[in-house]
Amino acid sequence: MEKLSKQWPGENFLLQNEPARRLYFDVAKDLPTIDYHCHLSPEEIATNKQFANLTEIWLKGDHYKWRAMRALGIAEELITGAATDEEKFKAWASIAPRTVRNPLFHWSAMELANPFGIHEFLNSETADSIYRHCNELLNTDAFRAQALIRNRKVEMVGTTDDPCDDLRHHQAFTKQEADFKVLPSFRPDPVLNVNNQAAWLSYIEKLETVSGQSIHELDDLLTVLDNRIDYFHANGCRVADLGLVQLPDLTQLKDKKQVEQDFRLLLATKNYQVQAPDALSGFILLHLCRSYHAKGWVQQFHLGAIRNLNTRLLRKLGADAGVDSIGDDQQAMRLARFLDALDQTDQLAKTILYNLNPGLNEVFASMAGNFMDGKTIGKIQFGSGWWFLDQLDGMEKQLNALSHIGLLSSFIGMTTDSRSFLSYSRHEYFRRLLCNLIGTDIEKGLLPNDLNWMGGIVADICYHNAKAYFEKP
Repeated sequence: MEKLSKQWPGENFLLQNEPARRLYFDVAKDLPTIDYHCHLSPEEIATNKQFANLTEIWLKGDHYKWRAMRALGIAEELITGAATDEEKFKAWASIAPRTVRNPLFHWSAMELANPFGIHEFLNSETADSIYRHCNELLNTDAFRAQALIRNRKVEMVGTTDDPCDDLRHHQAFTKQEADFKVLPSFRPDPVLNVNNQAAWLSYIEKLETVSGQSIHELDDLLTVLDNRIDYFHANGCRVADLGLVQLPDLTQLKDKKQVEQDFRLLLATKNYQVQAPDALSGFILLHLCRSYHAKGWVQQFHLGAIRNLNTRLLRKLGADAGVDSIGDDQQAMRLARFLDALDQTDQLAKTILYNLNPGLNEVFASMAGNFMDGKTIGKIQFGSGWWFLDQLDGMEKQLNALSHIGLLSSFIGMTTDSRSFLSYSRHEYFRRLLCNLIGTDIEKGLLPNDLNWMGGIVADICYHNAKAYFEKP
């Protein structure tokens, strides 16, 4: 394919000064990647999937692109509907030039540049040639799922897995003796969803089937969950994850008898309104977190997303249709009480706190500092910019809040949090931004012009801190 004479994004993309360029090219660029939280399919990794075309690997499941296409008048038929893959790609190409200043504009250019080697702008005129070129590459072994992971020097992939999962794809991959790890993460969101009784009851039945154990009492549920934790641990899991609007309000939790009564009534009836939902979900979650601590796991809390807000699309497409938003719920006291309850009994595991509301960055950064234990470096992490915030402004604000209130030097860096094998450009994006942030401070005289010293901190944030954080119990 003929390339533009002036490539964009160029090699100095985001690197606006000489210290930034030296930090990136001499230190950050070629470091391995620890992708400790993502939504890649374990089956696609284990089977080394070959993607049929660019639409399959790039557009399917990409809520960011779906939202942009809807906003620019593209019919749902060409987004999630029955249109052909080529028609869907051309619809995306037709609006791609209008995504300027949205992170999609940068991400798309970076993902076409690496791994596909394309430096043309995607639009209606270039769509045909780009689609053909990428499809030809995707038909080769160098663009199968595992090769795309190796291309980015990924050492560990942390998938996101339901407690009922049998983990057979992780087991199959382990037998391949690959040069990178694919490890499950325990994501028990459904068992805490006590306000949706029908969904909750269905999930309890699923847990009974998977475990071969009946659940009649609260202690039965806790035993089943502990057994699933044991099973995940035996299969390499060392990380738990949870997505909530807020952590449960522990002021509702008075005593176990009240919780046990709510649990029995929730099981026994089909329309029971739990009297203190946060007491029940909080009791279950505290038990889970104590079990994580006993196993030496890391726990992650993704907080602040409100989901499935468009009823029309929810009914038509189901959950995860790209109709979620940033919430404005209060976080601070619920988060403080929950972490404190675990810390009081020395059962607080290493914890990553992800914030979705940028107005609360300083709240989360300051909260993390309250529960360090004086033994584990960076035990409580203010996690990387997440979802709507994994873009230039969002990541820079997160880094600044962390730097000003906590310690940037012990930060475990970026993670993709993505379903796409092409999203490893987000690590490159983050590394370029980080190097530019520190390089700019060097130019301004706010940091010493010592690239060995500053380069060591950059290397730690991009790789070494995460490697130590997830490998050590």
